[in-house]
Amino acid sequence: MSTNKSEIINILSNNYPNFLKRDLTKLVDIFLSEVQNSLKRHERVELRDVFTIEARLQKPRFARNPKTNEKVYIREKYSLKFKSSKFWTKKINE
Repeated sequence: MSTNKSEIINILSNNYPNFLKRDLTKLVDIFLSEVQNSLKRHERVELRDVFTIEARLQKPRFARNPKTNEKVYIREKYSLKFKSSKFWTKKINE
């Protein structure tokens, strides 16, 4: 099950009726932009007891096009590594 930003805001507004919806929207926007900016700077993002995300550098390599069997050069690039906490991994796998 995936969740989008509007669903997160609706859940937060239901759980915290004291806050205005526009304030919760700003909060979620600020949080997501900070995570995005940190990953652009190749920094590790860690939410204790929830998850960690980090940008990892993949080395340049040669790959093969499966359709034509031709070798293709792939430049170095960053990819995201996501790791959930032990608590959440255990909770999900129950």
